[in-house]
Amino acid sequence: MSVRILVDADACPVKEEIYKVAFRLNVPVVMVSNSRFRIPEHPLVARHVVHDGFDAADDWIADEADARSLVVTNDILLADRCLKAGARVVAANGKPFDGNSIGNAVATRAIMADLRAGLGEGIGGPKPFSREDRSRFLQALDTMLTALLRG
Repeated sequence: MSVRILVDADACPVKEEIYKVAFRLNVPVVMVSNSRFRIPEHPLVARHVVHDGFDAADDWIADEADARSLVVTNDILLADRCLKAGARVVAANGKPFDGNSIGNAVATRAIMADLRAGLGEGIGGPKPFSREDRSRFLQALDTMLTALLRG
């Protein structure tokens, strides 16, 4: 199987950037979501709509991910599953997940969930998505895809 990009697409803020890099490098993209949304009419772009079950999109992506896949997701637990399948994973802010960083990310996620459960939602969330995040994502996506294509 050739290199491809699997996108956790429902809340992905960098769809246009993914298309731009994929078209330039001639890499297929699968947009995975729980509902239909507009995608470019292009032979490199496919849509996979899953049923409404809890984590259905995550399950499909994790089952499809392999060493020739680059997964775009902000979901830390999905990132962990995809890394275990051999995929490369990057968040929409350009932060790559890898074997060295995923353990800390999973632990931090668990701590924050516990804090929210005990203190409520008043502890804040992630900072707003920025132009710098978009730029960092473009660079990370290009770098990771180029490395995958070189083998």
